[in-house]
Amino acid sequence: MITLGNERLHESTYADLIGGRRVGLITNHSGVDHNLRSTADRLHACDACELVALFGPEHGVRGDAADGDRIASGRDPYTGVPVCSLYGDRLQPSTGMLEKLDVMLFDIQDVGARFYTYLYTMSLSMQACGAHDIPFVVLDRPNPLGGVRVAGNVLDPAFASFVGLHPISICHGLTIGELAVLFNHEYGLGADLSVVPMRGWNRSMQWEQTGLPWVAPSPNMPTMDTATVYPGTCLIEGTNLSEGRGTAKPFEQLGAPYVDGPRLAAELGDLALPGVLFRPLYFQPAFSKYAGDVCRGVQLHVVDRSVFEPVRTGLEVIAAVRRLWPAEFGWRTTSDDIYNFDRLAGTDRIRRQIDAGVPVASIQADWADELARFVRLRQSYLSYP
Repeated sequence: MITLGNERLHESTYADLIGGRRVGLITNHSGVDHNLRSTADRLHACDACELVALFGPEHGVRGDAADGDRIASGRDPYTGVPVCSLYGDRLQPSTGMLEKLDVMLFDIQDVGARFYTYLYTMSLSMQACGAHDIPFVVLDRPNPLGGVRVAGNVLDPAFASFVGLHPISICHGLTIGELAVLFNHEYGLGADLSVVPMRGWNRSMQWEQTGLPWVAPSPNMPTMDTATVYPGTCLIEGTNLSEGRGTAKPFEQLGAPYVDGPRLAAELGDLALPGVLFRPLYFQPAFSKYAGDVCRGVQLHVVDRSVFEPVRTGLEVIAAVRRLWPAEFGWRTTSDDIYNFDRLAGTDRIRRQIDAGVPVASIQADWADELARFVRLRQSYLSYP
């Protein structure tokens, strides 16, 4: 069993980080220890410091908001501490939000994929704290996907957004603490940064080996199975396929009313993708795309997580549907005609290649050099064996 950063924070080695200080905490419902005790609640009860403000990312401090819902500032119902929204009118702490703080802590469970907004809540908050000379402390947690595999293209800064702010690969293979150090050093955030490291974690660990209970970091991340497929099937959000939101298996069930499930399952099965099988199915989303409509498609069953390639698999699904149902398939766009897929992919190159019928293997080969450069860069920021 590992010891989390939020548990080690209360050890004598790290007591000076919060001792006698007015503390701010960026967190949500995933910020808990092995016994599911909330970091916010523990700090509120701690005599060594004063918890003066909580900061809520997407979904809120207590995880009560749906995907994309704007978060209002207010008071935490459990501690009574003021809550400052970082997912509403602003995405970064203001001067007024920071003026009573001596130190800012960050404790949120990441899922190991570039798209997760919590990464950029952290990055923007580090930048703001740096500008106001407020130390920033990350309480480290495991990467659920492990610390070895790095996969996918590296984001083109021209496509930076709140679902991809920095040029990292889709699967980055870093802990949230390692990412914080990389962001700070490589992208000039200027934070006075400390990381409270885990004890006992190593890069090859599966989530089940950590001894941690799975707390869904966001409403559509209910299980470790979801997190496993998410780096690839999140890309389906950028198409007119349902990615399974509104069902019990988000990101594992994929399809649309126009899809023939058995045909798609056979097409994908013929590719013999490592570690995954495809089962045809019907599903009916309760909300999101095709709410109330019957969709036909496939469910991904990951049978060997150690060899499964989520990014490749997600792209193969999209390419297969684009190939089999070209008249019905479509790319989603925003109100200002930006392709949702391009924001997630961090480039328009992949969408254009899929439209041109370029095989996924060739698409992967096209980003190999940029991925290799990121792998070399990341090597300097690995804190665990």
